[in-house]
Amino acid sequence: MRLYLTALNPTDAVLEGFLPAASVLGLPVTVLTDRPEQWPADVLTVRCAVRDPAAVVAATAAARPAALLSNSDHLQAATAVAARELGLPGKDPDAARLCKDKAAARAAVAAAGIDAVRAVAVDPGAAPAVPAGIFPAVVKPRDGVASEDAYLVADRRELAARVAEIRGRRPEVALVVEEYLAGELRTCETLGDGTGLATLGGWRTGLGPPPTFTEVSLDWSPPSERDSSQLRARLDALGVGFGACHTEYVVHGDRVRLIEVNYRLIGDRMDLILAELLDVPLFEHVIRLHLGEPLTALDLPVATATGRHARVEYVCADRSGRLAAAPGRLDTVVDGVRLSCRPMREVGRSAARTGTNRDYLAALYAIGPDRGTVHNALAAFRRDLRWTMVE
Repeated sequence: MRLYLTALNPTDAVLEGFLPAASVLGLPVTVLTDRPEQWPADVLTVRCAVRDPAAVVAATAAARPAALLSNSDHLQAATAVAARELGLPGKDPDAARLCKDKAAARAAVAAAGIDAVRAVAVDPGAAPAVPAGIFPAVVKPRDGVASEDAYLVADRRELAARVAEIRGRRPEVALVVEEYLAGELRTCETLGDGTGLATLGGWRTGLGPPPTFTEVSLDWSPPSERDSSQLRARLDALGVGFGACHTEYVVHGDRVRLIEVNYRLIGDRMDLILAELLDVPLFEHVIRLHLGEPLTALDLPVATATGRHARVEYVCADRSGRLAAAPGRLDTVVDGVRLSCRPMREVGRSAARTGTNRDYLAALYAIGPDRGTVHNALAAFRRDLRWTMVE
């Protein structure tokens, strides 16, 4: 029996998370990808049109797979359809489609009478027709990821300019314009077995300056019982309940306002950091759910009883250019605080500044006994590190 993973480009979640976890569980792994040339030579890959469920089924059916899963935003729906056709545990395909389609997700939650957010879908080539009361607003791709091409706009003039800018790069993209939701940005991380849903915890997210939405820091902050209850109602409206899910939301007054739902683990190394903070085999848990095991078989922690704090800070490129020098991978312990640096861009690589997580040069993080100790230790750790960009 074999585990199949559908993927596009190599990611830390697969290379450092799922592959080692599968090895612990005694499962050989095949990665189905449309880009096998990008993967390390020691990873077994099979070329496959992974956005096509029929191609995924054809690539796996003869091998009687033990499980089929994906951690890619782009592949959740196709992988869910394929898993269903193969008779394997998996996500509901309709829920996977809803989570990817931001306009449809808004409509589904509003139809459930839970949280109506003013949002207007804009087809490729069409002029945005939005009500005046929607501003300030956010314009972003209808099925986008990683805050790519997401902008805060104050009025119709700024909206028209941003739409033209996005279409200059991606003329085929469908957009959504929605009201800006004020409040403290947070995340909620869950695991489900199709019947029950467990909250692993969450983070308070710090953003860079507008008009983009680059995440620059995250502090451990599990959702309250009240917020968890409201979030569950929103996830129920979307049909979310199996495997890993990463939900972004704000709290405004006593109400949770949904930003978006990414039906996979939290990204940008946060999944690996979450596993380290909670001291749980997170990736093994995800695989076991896809093998058909129930939540009750997993030894899941109580998020609010962690007894430790964690903070993550991303080092971002402040300009386009080549990364000329940077620290490598670092791990140390200072006064009981675990401190780490994980490179996210190779030295020598050139890239344009985007205002998204594609600008990340490294993730720095600290895990320790309390917030103040962790913040102070991470600040001192970062003070001695240098990244050099040249044009």
